[in-house]
Amino acid sequence: MYEHSRSSKKTRTFTFRIDSETLKSLQSESDAQNITLNTLINKILKRYVEWDTYEPKLDMIPMARQVISGLFNLMTEEEISYLANNFGRNAVKDISLFMKMGLDPNSFLKWFESRMKRSFIEFNSTQNNDHFTCILKHNMGYNWSLYHKKILEKIFNEVFNKQVNIETSEYMLTFKFKLD
Repeated sequence: MYEHSRSSKKTRTFTFRIDSETLKSLQSESDAQNITLNTLINKILKRYVEWDTYEPKLDMIPMARQVISGLFNLMTEEEISYLANNFGRNAVKDISLFMKMGLDPNSFLKWFESRMKRSFIEFNSTQNNDHFTCILKHNMGYNWSLYHKKILEKIFNEVFNKQVNIETSEYMLTFKFKLD
């Protein structure tokens, strides 16, 4: 169901002219990450294609982690539920649909994993027999977990007609569902 392959992809050689200062910064960054300049540039271009082109079209804005965490921690559980049920569910569903050109469990999970990693949230997933499990380590507080729990429940139950088991804590969120 949920495919996560690391197969080698076809590549092409292409030449670009890059500003010297930009190239110097890119080289420094690739050295700091202990990766080749080519790998870094591919990561940057992939991020642009997968996210940066969509963010303005979808009215997404980057915010500091501390601000988001602080806002969520100021809210009550009732306010979190209201936000997730009345705004979050549709926003997440619509963004996933727009970016993946379809909405099924596989495309949603690929989008969700990409979104979490884009937000520097640790994301791990496993498939055992007929169950799929995802674990998020976020360090954003219980209300952040609750917000995503409510959204995931709505999407899995109402959009995919699937039961999902979700466990939350202050720093982690785990969800598990049965494969078809």
